[in-house]
Amino acid sequence: MERPLRTASKRRSAHFEWLWDRYRETATWTSLSLATRRQRENIMRPVLKQSGTASATAINRAHILAGRDRRKDTPSQARHFIDTMRGLFRWAVDAGHVKADPTLNVKYPPQRKSGGFPVWTEDDVARYEERWPIGTKERVWLGVLLYTGLRRGDAVCLGRQHVRDGIATLRTEKTGITVVLPILPALDGILRAGPCGDLAFICGESGRPLTKESFGNLFRDACNAAGVAKSAHGVRKIGATRAANSGATVAELEAIFGWSGGGMASLYTRAADRARLAKGAMSKLGGTPGEQSMPSPGGKVRDSARKDK
Repeated sequence: MERPLRTASKRRSAHFEWLWDRYRETATWTSLSLATRRQRENIMRPVLKQSGTASATAINRAHILAGRDRRKDTPSQARHFIDTMRGLFRWAVDAGHVKADPTLNVKYPPQRKSGGFPVWTEDDVARYEERWPIGTKERVWLGVLLYTGLRRGDAVCLGRQHVRDGIATLRTEKTGITVVLPILPALDGILRAGPCGDLAFICGESGRPLTKESFGNLFRDACNAAGVAKSAHGVRKIGATRAANSGATVAELEAIFGWSGGGMASLYTRAADRARLAKGAMSKLGGTPGEQSMPSPGGKVRDSARKDK
């Protein structure tokens, strides 16, 4: 997609950048979450710089595949590129601006198998809390992440205006789902000690609010200072793990973390179920007193090699 395409000469409305601008004026675009819109605008910026004056109808499947393959070293970026183009051209076909969707049947690149963001352990939390005691802004950062389960984009927005009668209500940036979160006593104590900002609990120097990007960088620095080489997203994971291990259901996890569809929440409940089942099974394997184990024969065992005559 980044290589220049044939320039539209008959009318400005045929320009690729014109098409993108019209798309961003539609309800289809505004229905996307703010985080998704920002992500797609960032993806489109270099594309439009190279091919903004190209004819929208000149873009074909080969161009989409080329754009995908140029991002093969970062499969997630390749997927986001396809999603961005697919959203644009599906709307363009419906609106009658183009006749065909060049993203049709374009497959995502295979994703690399990994565990994603490293999950924090209880030891990680203890090291961080030892380095950053209650009364530091860094402790507020962890407290908000750990005791709300919010993504960093939502965590930096959460403030006193969202809390009423000890309950925080916030519409999440990524999914648009409204989550209702009781302010737990542990978090309440951290917030009371502060320091917090005027509009958001999480703040930088002099109480200034932070963007999710700047917060991510500052939080990583705080983690490194505590000897924890992990990220804000990993805190969300340990929160989900704690809840699942304490018996939270799929519906409860979705209510806390703003998920939907059951898929993500099921990952945590299945892991918790496996751990509980394994603990129970190991006691049986070891023949723990009081548990069912393989009984020993009550009488003399006959030699299997001998046969009755």
